[in-house]
Amino acid sequence: MTLHKLALIPGDGIGVDVIDAAMTVLRSAGERFGFGLETETFPWSCAYYLEHGTMMPADGIDTLRGFDAIFLGAVGWPETVPDSVSLHGLLLPIRKAFDQYANIRPHRLLSGVEGPLKAEGFDILCIRENTEGEYSGAGGRVHQGKGNEVAVETSVFTRLGVERILRFGFEQARARRKHLTSVTKSNAQKYSMVFWDEVTRELAAGYPDVTVSHMHIDAMAAKMVMAPQDLDVIVASNLFGDILTDLGAAIQGGLGFAASANISPDRANPSMFEPVHGSAPDIAGRNIANPIAAIWSGAQMLDHLGEGEAAAAVLAAIETATAQGIGIRPGLHSTDEITTAIRAALEA
Repeated sequence: MTLHKLALIPGDGIGVDVIDAAMTVLRSAGERFGFGLETETFPWSCAYYLEHGTMMPADGIDTLRGFDAIFLGAVGWPETVPDSVSLHGLLLPIRKAFDQYANIRPHRLLSGVEGPLKAEGFDILCIRENTEGEYSGAGGRVHQGKGNEVAVETSVFTRLGVERILRFGFEQARARRKHLTSVTKSNAQKYSMVFWDEVTRELAAGYPDVTVSHMHIDAMAAKMVMAPQDLDVIVASNLFGDILTDLGAAIQGGLGFAASANISPDRANPSMFEPVHGSAPDIAGRNIANPIAAIWSGAQMLDHLGEGEAAAAVLAAIETATAQGIGIRPGLHSTDEITTAIRAALEA
């Protein structure tokens, strides 16, 4: 029996609730499809920061390196730890240390879920560059607190970084409906974004079977609202991808359905999987958090680990539950009720 070694980082707030729920479903999938999940849980979180002065220990990255994948719940408790501290102390270091340069987020309406738009039948895969661009961390501040204070934040785009995320996007488009949309703002950002457009055109020559569109970020935001059914694979920089994927979550019914994967495509390092709904401290521990985004992220993890049949079964079980009206709106069902329904559908 294949055994997959997982590092669990439940994190803060409802992260604990949804990771517990997701693991219940994933273990059932393992029993059905003949693989095992060996887990180790790490308490790294804002609570850990308040006790230790750091989001994770100095050897945290080395500790995680020995796992097949990382499953993250949610990180953040703004009332006690600034988001800039929690983000730069845990999530971003993991993404960068393990070169998880492809952030993958699927956006579609699950059966029974009603989104805010009239559009139906859209199936969008957003691919966000995850390690450089606008979130490179290059910059600084001088004369802080004075009238002449200056803050500089420099975006960094490398040919290696841009080429590899676009190649990844082209390969995903080739396996889907063969349409890729590259999102920039090259009319205003005449260096970085023009560079991105140029690389896109260069690589497109190697994918003659894929139709390529170029759109500015503002036009793409409108397109996702007005005609999401026309979109297939979207590839964007770190910042633009961050914005578009939250919009994608909104049109698919809300953050409770927003799954994501942080992939190291060459598999030299562990990849990380996480729902992106945040820690929601106000509902933590109340058994009302929607675990669907976490379970969907878990399905992405199984697929990445080579358990494609199990991943498809988990996603089908989610849709069986939502088609029955379970978990389709906040507060309609408890965390346990949604989990139980999905697990029952999986085992059936």
